[in-house]
Amino acid sequence: MSDVNTNKVFFELVTPTFLAISEDVDMVVVPGVDGDFGVLRGHTPILTTVRPGVIKMYMGGAVVKTFFIEGGIAEANPEKCTVLAEFIHNIEDITQQDVDTRLSKAKENYEKDRNAGAKKELVIAEALVKSLNIEGTKH
Repeated sequence: MSDVNTNKVFFELVTPTFLAISEDVDMVVVPGVDGDFGVLRGHTPILTTVRPGVIKMYMGGAVVKTFFIEGGIAEANPEKCTVLAEFIHNIEDITQQDVDTRLSKAKENYEKDRNAGAKKELVIAEALVKSLNIEGTKH
C-alpha cells in the first residue's frame, strides 16, 4: 500500500472471484454512472456504482494500463481506490471480431426478449464498442 509520504494512490481492481490489480498509481480514472472520475491521493471519500466502460491507470502522466469493466461499484478515500467489477477485460486482448460478435448477439437477444438481462447485455456490448473505438484511436 502507498506510503503516506508519496503522491500515489493504492488501487485495487477485483471481481467476485479474483484480484486483478493491486498497486500504487499516480491516478486512476473510473467510469462512474454519472461520468468518468479521476482518483488521486487525497480524494474525497466516495462510494458509487460504475457503468460499463474503461478504467485507466496513470503513472508519470501517461496511461499505463486499461481495462474494460462490465459495471460494478467503486470506493475511494484519500489513500485508496477499490473497484469491484462484475467482469474485467484487458483492452489489449479484445479484438474487433469479438466486439462485433458480442454486439450482434446482444441485439438479436434483445429483439427476441426485451427483458432486463437482454437490455443489460446490449448496454454492455454498446459500451464495449464505444470503448474499443475510443481506445483504438489513441494507439
